[in-house]
Amino acid sequence: MFRGRAFGLLKSLHLMDGQPNLACKFIHPAITSHVHHCQKRNVNYRQSYKTGPSSAGGRTLNVPQTKVMAEQELPGVLILDIGGIHGVLPNIVALLQKHFRLITMKEFLENKKEMSKKIQSVFVFERRPTIDQELLESLPNLKVIANSGVGVDHLDLKMISNFGVKVTNTPHAVADTTADIGMALMLASARRLVEGCQIVISPDTKYFAVDWLGVEVTRATLGIIGMGNIGYKVAQRAKAFEMKILYHNRNQRKKEEEQAVGAHYCEKMEDLLQQSDFVMLALNLTPETCKLIGKRELGLMKPTATLINISRGAVIDQDALVEALQKKVIMAAALDVTDPEPLPRDHPLLKLNNIIITPHIGTATVQAIRMMAEEAIANMLAVLNGQPIPSEVFPK
Repeated sequence: MFRGRAFGLLKSLHLMDGQPNLACKFIHPAITSHVHHCQKRNVNYRQSYKTGPSSAGGRTLNVPQTKVMAEQELPGVLILDIGGIHGVLPNIVALLQKHFRLITMKEFLENKKEMSKKIQSVFVFERRPTIDQELLESLPNLKVIANSGVGVDHLDLKMISNFGVKVTNTPHAVADTTADIGMALMLASARRLVEGCQIVISPDTKYFAVDWLGVEVTRATLGIIGMGNIGYKVAQRAKAFEMKILYHNRNQRKKEEEQAVGAHYCEKMEDLLQQSDFVMLALNLTPETCKLIGKRELGLMKPTATLINISRGAVIDQDALVEALQKKVIMAAALDVTDPEPLPRDHPLLKLNNIIITPHIGTATVQAIRMMAEEAIANMLAVLNGQPIPSEVFPK
């Protein structure tokens, strides 16, 4: 999934307020003859491209003068909107405009005949715009759909492939920040932070109860279902808490990778569920993983266990989860994702006091959003310039 080669090379991109981007510029982490593997964000890559000083004394990456970039008119990229509730954030717009002519969906619909010929890319931000057959048929020069984020369950990969269009995602920009939210949810649930905050700010509070207790994360057993890039980042963090780490994955990790974080492979998911104090879901949503965690799986978990989901809401049977929480089959749940998002205001999950739900903020940091844009830009430029694609997604 993480195959590809670094291909060439974004200019130094700065925030609109003039502050330098201190995050590591996106270069695909697969080792090539030109790129050294990087495990930390704030690392200067040593490569065979031209560099120059930035305002922060760092390195400036120069985009090579390609056929596409040398043309008088920049290639068109379709976006839903600029700003607003669902539009692309202004600082991301600034990055895109350095390499593309931005065409909003409104502009496209108002002048399809002209705009359809200009659009070579679609930048999907927060799962928008919707990619359907009608849109694909109306874009004869479309070459790539660049998704900002890892999950592509909202894209029909086979249909898109039939139109000869590439699909890319941004797996390297989101791993750290999503792992962070997983740890945050685990700690918040274990120590009942949300309840504690509510007690402190309540006008009815006169004293703090001495029997108001949580559970410890340190030296507890964490079971990770889905040991890809994000799952492994979770394991790295859990190691610092001296947790016993179990994991279930489609493929077993290399021994040296397991040893680095102290992780133990469970070939059967049932074994992981029965042993874990915390179960964290960090897997992709596919037809095979839809409602992977249902009544049976919840029943295998300890009554003192907590279920944490940082993947997609649909990997859990939510009706079964409601029942399990109501009947104390498991102690608690902490979710960054639900199905749908947001839940209907009368949904039973919203009425329980042993659950934490956040509004899908796993990648919602200044750094991650910027890195996703940079990675998406790199993918689009690679496709348009006929270069190796760092993060291409293939239909199964």
